[in-house]
Amino acid sequence: MSNKNGFNSKEEQLRSSRFGKTNLLSYSFIYRKCIQGFTMNAVTADIQDNRTVTFFAKLGAYFELTKPRIAFMLVLTSAAGFYVGAGNGFEIRLFANSMAAIALLAFGVATLNQYLERRIDRLMKRTETRPLPSGRLKPIEALVFGLVLCIAAEIYLFLAVNALTGFLGLIVIAGYVFVYTPLKRVTSASTAIGALPGAMPPLMGWTAAAGEISLSAWFLFATLFLWQFPHFLAIAWMYKDQYKKAGILMLPVVEANGDVTVKQILVFTVMLLPVSLAPFFFGISGLLFLIGALVLGIWFLVTGIQMARSRTDAAARKLLLVSVTYLPIYFVLMVLGR
Repeated sequence: MSNKNGFNSKEEQLRSSRFGKTNLLSYSFIYRKCIQGFTMNAVTADIQDNRTVTFFAKLGAYFELTKPRIAFMLVLTSAAGFYVGAGNGFEIRLFANSMAAIALLAFGVATLNQYLERRIDRLMKRTETRPLPSGRLKPIEALVFGLVLCIAAEIYLFLAVNALTGFLGLIVIAGYVFVYTPLKRVTSASTAIGALPGAMPPLMGWTAAAGEISLSAWFLFATLFLWQFPHFLAIAWMYKDQYKKAGILMLPVVEANGDVTVKQILVFTVMLLPVSLAPFFFGISGLLFLIGALVLGIWFLVTGIQMARSRTDAAARKLLLVSVTYLPIYFVLMVLGR
């Protein structure tokens, strides 16, 4: 007979009890596996997200290493040099190849400069967050990246542009990376030495288009050469304490009262004014350019005089802002006034 629970015997009760426990264990096993599966999927997703973040962070660090804003300014001056140097024979394909190669060169030189200055950059607040001192990139990564960019740029210039422009590119690499950068901790004259390769972009743009260097091209070179002194001296004045801490011998660091610094600012802004008007007198650009360049030059000079009188960080910052405004407007006016 059946008992109250409906089982016919104790054996049936035992089998039912074992079956129930087996099912319970099975469900528990399946549940644990599901939880483990969900957990592993979540961990895998997190790892993939972290890898994605790391990849883009690293890509951003490489991009920052190239100093894109400075490179843009250099390419802009090169483009203006190409345009006025081409005369009536502007070739769009040659222009594109030239600007791409010069951009690669600017990227590579900036990268190698930061590689060489990675230990110095750790000592200054304005540079401590750069990719190398902050540890976002390893020195070997920056070195290889910079070398690849410079080599690619030179091959590009020699094969797709012309040998003269490629040779000027080699001067830029040698002068900026191997001469100017090490001399920053040796002599304050490094500013003048660095201004030579720094003035090459419009000259390279001209030679890329014309295949030769004329007197007009040298005036473009001279304009950018003279512009760099008030620009970089303003920066050095603002950050002289940080430069001193890092052992960089900029002029405001080596002379206490700033007399020589402000004299050089005045001398070079005064010299810049007539030199900057040369494109009009050589027939490169027209009356629009002459008026614009004259206004810009006077503005730059007046700001330099204000800096020389007040000798404050605020005046130096204003001079810096005027300098970075002056340059693109000057070259745009040259192109528009042609």
